[in-house]
Amino acid sequence: MMADRYQILPFLQQRMRQGVLLVNICGDYVTVSTTQFESLLSGSLEPTDPLYLNLKSKHFICDRNLADVVNLLAIKFRSKKAFLADFTSLHMMVVTLRCNHKCEYCQVSSEAEDAWKWDMKPETARAVVDYIFQSPSPHIKIEFQGGEPLLNWNTVRCGIEYAEEKNKVEKRNLEFVICTNLYALNDEILAFTKDHNVCLSTSLDGPKEIHDAQRIVRSGESSYDQYRSNLDRVLKTIGPDRISALMTTTRRNVDRLPEVVDEYVRLGFQGIFLRPLNPYGFAADRQTDIGYDLSTFLESYKTALDYIVQLNIGGHYFPEYYTTLLLQRIMTPFGTGFVDLQSPSGAGISGAIYDWNGDVFPADEARMLARMGDRKFFMGNVFDNTYTEIFSGKVIRDIVRMSCVETMPLCATCAFSIYCGADPIRNYLERKDLVGHRPSSEFCQRNMAIFKHLFSLLEEGNEEIKDVFWSWITRCPVIPPDMPLGVNIPASDVTREA
Repeated sequence: MMADRYQILPFLQQRMRQGVLLVNICGDYVTVSTTQFESLLSGSLEPTDPLYLNLKSKHFICDRNLADVVNLLAIKFRSKKAFLADFTSLHMMVVTLRCNHKCEYCQVSSEAEDAWKWDMKPETARAVVDYIFQSPSPHIKIEFQGGEPLLNWNTVRCGIEYAEEKNKVEKRNLEFVICTNLYALNDEILAFTKDHNVCLSTSLDGPKEIHDAQRIVRSGESSYDQYRSNLDRVLKTIGPDRISALMTTTRRNVDRLPEVVDEYVRLGFQGIFLRPLNPYGFAADRQTDIGYDLSTFLESYKTALDYIVQLNIGGHYFPEYYTTLLLQRIMTPFGTGFVDLQSPSGAGISGAIYDWNGDVFPADEARMLARMGDRKFFMGNVFDNTYTEIFSGKVIRDIVRMSCVETMPLCATCAFSIYCGADPIRNYLERKDLVGHRPSSEFCQRNMAIFKHLFSLLEEGNEEIKDVFWSWITRCPVIPPDMPLGVNIPASDVTREA
C-alpha cells in the first residue's frame, strides 16, 4: 500500500537504455533506474533521498500544498501553449507558380517561366495583406513563396510596400522573408531587400554535383554556378544573418550529409536544417527514384548530427535547426513557432498560406495537396469570404479538434507528446483521416526515434555535448578551452521556423 508521505502527480514514461524516462505534463523530465521507479510507485522513497528532492522540485511528487503545485503546473503548461494566444503570425503568399527551375522533388509542381496566368496580381496581394493584418498577433511574418517569387517581383514589392504602409498604423512587429533560388536576383532586388530589411530563405542541397543534379534549371545551365555567384553578392550586401538555406534530403545525398554540412560551412551559412523528403508534387511522382526508407534517413541524421556537434566542440558555431527546435522544447519551459511541433496543430493557427488567386489554406502542404487535386483543406478566398469565415470555419475547427496530441490514440500515452505535435494534413494524405494511424505514421516514427536519440545523448552525461546543445538554444557559441581570448565566434538566429 502506498505511503501517505507524498502524492504522485501525472507523468508519462518511456523505457530507455539508461533506465526509465519520466516526463510530466509540462515537459520536465528525469531518468530513474528500474529499482528507483518501483520505489517511487510503491511510495517508499525517503525524503532524504536525493531522487525524492529531484522529483519534488520537478513536480513529479508533492508532499504538501497540492493546490499551489497544481497552480504552478498550470502556469508552466500555459507557457507551452502560449502560441494559441497570438493566433496566426506566419503568413505565406504564393506570388507565382512559375519557376526557372524544375527540381526533381518540387513539392508544388511548378509551372514554366512563361505561364503568366499563374501570377498573383498586385490587387490580390493587397487584399491578402488586408487579411493578414486582421490577425490579432502582435508579430507578423510575411513569407513570399512560389514557384520562384522573384519572377513576379512587382507583386512582391507591392506586397512589402503596402504592408509597411499599413503597419504605420497597426504597429506590429513586422518581418519579411522571400523564399528564392537566387537565380533571378538582380541589383534592384538586392538593393530593395537591404533597404527594407528583408530576409532571404534559399535552397542548397550540397556540393555542385548534388545541387545541379537535384535543382535543375529549365534552360539547362548549371544551377550551382549562378547560385554561388548571387550568394556571394547577397552575403556582401546584406550579410550572413539575413540569409538562410534549406536542403532537401533525397537518395542522392542521404548518405553524404557531412559533405552537405561542409558545403554549408564553406559558403558561409550559419546553420542547417536536415529536412527529409515530403511526398507532395513531383516528389510523390518520383518517390521510387529519389526516395529512401526511414531507417536510412535516421542513421544519416544521427551521423550528420554527431558531425555537426564535433564542429561546434571544435569552436565553429553551427546549429542543426530541427534539433534546436526539439531541444528548446525539451530543455526550456517554452514552445516554438514551428508549425509541425504544436498541439493542436499550428496549421491555420500559427501559419496560413495564400495562393496566387487568393485561395487560403492552413499550411503549405494543404496547398500542395490541392495542386494534386484534393481541396480538402481549402478554407476560402480573400475576395469571397470574410476573415471570420476563413479563420473560424470548419477546416480550422476540424484541424484543432483532431490534432490535440493529449487526446490522440497512442500520442496521449507517449512520453514525448509534450515536445511533439500533430500533422493532420500528412495524416490525411497517408490515411484519408486527420487523426491518422500512429504505428504506420512516418512523422511519428521519425520524431520518436529522434527524441530517443537526443535523450540518450542528454543522459549520457557528456558535458561537451550538453554545452553545444545549450549554445544552440541560447544562440551563444561554445568557446573551446584552448581558444585565445578575444576571438569572436559569430552566433546566428533562426530566420525561418515554419
